[in-house]
Amino acid sequence: MSFRRPFTAVGGLSGGLVAGGRSSRRLRLRAGAAALLALALGASGCSVKSASNPNVIMGKQAFVAKCGSCHTLARANTKGIIGPNLDEAFRSGLSEGPQRNAVRGIVEAQIRIPNPEGAMPKDLVKGATAKDVAAYVAQVVARPGQDKGLLATAVEAPGAGKPAVEKGGKLSIPASPSGQLAYVTNKASGTAGPVTIEMPNTSGVTHNIAIEAGEHGATPSGAKLGASPFTSKTTASVKVSLKAGTYTFFCEVPGHRPAGMYGTLTVK
Repeated sequence: MSFRRPFTAVGGLSGGLVAGGRSSRRLRLRAGAAALLALALGASGCSVKSASNPNVIMGKQAFVAKCGSCHTLARANTKGIIGPNLDEAFRSGLSEGPQRNAVRGIVEAQIRIPNPEGAMPKDLVKGATAKDVAAYVAQVVARPGQDKGLLATAVEAPGAGKPAVEKGGKLSIPASPSGQLAYVTNKASGTAGPVTIEMPNTSGVTHNIAIEAGEHGATPSGAKLGASPFTSKTTASVKVSLKAGTYTFFCEVPGHRPAGMYGTLTVK
């Protein structure tokens, strides 16, 4: 889910959001979001009524799966850069008072009628799920700290799975099935020699897996030894021959490695 155009006081909701990142765009996002919040509050009397009770736990899960690859939202631990950083977009408007119901209305409207020039399809999430996503975003956006209680465990932390272990010359490192910009684990081990590294990807987010000599984290630095094709909803693989040492596996889709889609492979 990607809100591609910035909120603007003139364009209203039809303008949508844009992938920002530069200081001038951040300022426009903040100013536009604040203006829309004021308009929404004036129209609604500081209240956005819903016919049903939203489920913020399901909202977090759906946001991570459908929206997190494009948007940064700190409490959801998503770091997408295609669309704007939602915390920054709403922070200025929220600093003046309790306006979260207005945020919920804005997010619902953006899901229902996205900018036609943007990348986000109409009704990426629908019905009750759209209300759940909007309610979750409104509850946590621009808040410091971390989610608590059931919300804290609603989505597994990126890379928190058990280390992947090479068996018989094959090493499987799946991409996160929830759509996070992460593999299910950030650690793997194997033995020296030829190895086929597979990346099952059941999410709708495109990823690949590449191997780099040395342990470099989010910053490319070593020689790339090989890379799989890019894929979604299927399995990609790459064959490499490795000596004893330490390697980095990572995704080459722009923005995914800096967002945390990498890990360490130790070969003995």
